[in-house]
Amino acid sequence: MNKKVATTRKYRSDMNEQILQSGFKDYKKFFALDHKAYLDGAIPAKYKELMGLVGSMVLRCNDCVFYHLDRCVNEGASREELYESMNIALIIGGSIVIPHLRYAFEILDELFENENPG
Repeated sequence: MNKKVATTRKYRSDMNEQILQSGFKDYKKFFALDHKAYLDGAIPAKYKELMGLVGSMVLRCNDCVFYHLDRCVNEGASREELYESMNIALIIGGSIVIPHLRYAFEILDELFENENPG
């Protein structure tokens, strides 16, 4: 596993645990709503994650871009589906999205390698 991918996953997990163990119940409520929003429903989880990726790119949050790329790959999204989704983000957000598109391409190969080792 690539060190950048592993480090990012560990940081996210560790910090989420710290937040959720803080005793402030509203954090837990929000995290639960966030989790539930991406579960399979009338719209499959893969497509919800692709939507999350688009929103994250337009809102210019690389932490979120990483998370949704990771989830998209885990949900079985193909490169072509990711490319088309990221193109929608580029169309909606314009050239300001390009740095986040670069970031996505930087880690995309590593995420696919981790999903299909060997």
